[in-house]
Amino acid sequence: MKIDSYYFGNIVIDGKEYNSDVIIFADRVSSSWRRLKGHLLQLADINEILEYNPDTIIIGTGSYGLMKIHTNVTLELKNRNIELIEEKTKKAIEIYNQISSDRNVIAGLHLTC
Repeated sequence: MKIDSYYFGNIVIDGKEYNSDVIIFADRVSSSWRRLKGHLLQLADINEILEYNPDTIIIGTGSYGLMKIHTNVTLELKNRNIELIEEKTKKAIEIYNQISSDRNVIAGLHLTC
């Protein structure tokens, strides 16, 4: 998967446009990613991601970085030896495009705030 473009509230992945938060898996895009508390990423919000046992999880925290990651998420990923990359969404996308072909990586991207 390659992210073609991004701007506030909109992302194009492999030529397909999405207007809601996404999770990018190696073989598909989930365009219905909702969190229990919109701007706080909790363990329950990444259960589907964890089932894939990725080496790296990239979290795009929004255009302005307003989404925060709960400490329990960070600790759980560390316990599972999963690398966490947390950046504003534009930067997270740049990193995803650079490393996704070489690693088992999943990205969860908040497209607004």
